[in-house]
Amino acid sequence: MIMEFNEILCISMFAAFIALLFTGFPVAWILGGLAVAFTALGWYLSAYTDLFANSFYSVDWAYSSATVDRIWDVMHNWVLVALPMFVFMGLMLDRSGLASKLLTDFAKLFGRVKGGLAVTIALIGILLAASTGIIGASVVLLSVLGLPVMMQAKYSKSFASGVVCSVGTLGILIPPSIMLVLMADRLAISVGDLFLGALIPGVLLGSIYIIYILVVANFSKDMAPRPDNVEPITGKLVWNVFLAVLPPAGLILAVLGSIFAGIATPTEASGVGAFGALLLAFFSGKLNWQVLKDVCRETTKTTAFIFAIFLGATAFSLVFRGLGGDELIEGALLGLPFGPTGIIITILAFTFLLGFFLDWIEITLIILPLVGPVVAGLGFDLVWFTVLFAVCLQTSFLTPPVGFALFYLKGTAPEGISVKHIYAGVLPFIGLQLLGLVLVFVFKDLVTWLPSIAYSN
Repeated sequence: MIMEFNEILCISMFAAFIALLFTGFPVAWILGGLAVAFTALGWYLSAYTDLFANSFYSVDWAYSSATVDRIWDVMHNWVLVALPMFVFMGLMLDRSGLASKLLTDFAKLFGRVKGGLAVTIALIGILLAASTGIIGASVVLLSVLGLPVMMQAKYSKSFASGVVCSVGTLGILIPPSIMLVLMADRLAISVGDLFLGALIPGVLLGSIYIIYILVVANFSKDMAPRPDNVEPITGKLVWNVFLAVLPPAGLILAVLGSIFAGIATPTEASGVGAFGALLLAFFSGKLNWQVLKDVCRETTKTTAFIFAIFLGATAFSLVFRGLGGDELIEGALLGLPFGPTGIIITILAFTFLLGFFLDWIEITLIILPLVGPVVAGLGFDLVWFTVLFAVCLQTSFLTPPVGFALFYLKGTAPEGISVKHIYAGVLPFIGLQLLGLVLVFVFKDLVTWLPSIAYSN
């Protein structure tokens, strides 16, 4: 009876969180408020009823005061210093004007290919993903630069919207990714391991997008027609493309290369990336006091938003675990009649469904720490599972009604592109993301090979 009562409290706490999200109230305050409310409820029930008599599970104010120590651990964590640095790097690159030059030169180079403009957007998106990691910035930038060009070339509105939305989300998976930094912190695993493990799956997913674009363009002439008056390919054009790719490629090499070579930690490399983005903006003539002030302000706002949710999730998780939430989740998963592989599939299916309603930050901070120990206990490689979880979580940016990439695109899309076009456009790419998820699930070496090579050297 006691265990059943604790389970009711745990389920009620999680259900209240889901329900309150639809009120539009800030997520951080919802998490913290529920922690306080259920602490008060636990204190009242343990003090004035016998429901917790002889029970291991009980939550009161003395127990929840441990939140202060947990928050100190979060704010004192050296790994998390990388978050504002990577955010600053992404936002400054957004202002540097490099993407605009890349689009112009790439469009000339691939203009003769059916779907060449969409391939150009995909390639630029992959470069942005490996140098920014900020989904909002990537989707908005690709939308502002790429959609008008594709509309002028008479591309299908839904197809063009789907390309921009899906490619813009690659930054959450391809390192350096702020999501991977948070995941590494929550599961106490190496950020470098996750960066290495996620590199091949991220590039693979981008390659799947490009293959799909080329197939659609060649089998459906109305979706992505070849533009008129295409400039001939010359040595000068190829050289210009090389020069346009060189700055972001150099920054990617400086950040990821220093991590993979063991020269710098991810935190140190994030500082290199932030300084490099500053230099690129300076040499492109885009850096001034107003730009620096705006980027610093946006970096502060984004970092504060993430850390506010961090603090709320810390309090929520502590109370949830105090009520027996860990044991409830573990018992529910291990009680499934599917075996270890079936449990992993169930976790991924549940994560995919949660992505329709929750942002990646809430899922990463609340769900991942609950299922991670269960997965490790089943004998699976935790780095492989975390990358698998990240690939699954990427779909949350495209799945309505809370797909943030959809809102970013709608806010910046040219006139004539409706929500219906955007939803229809992203559906095939959600399927391609799930295909990537299956490939990573079946072929574990896609994640584990690169870290093993790095360690063997």
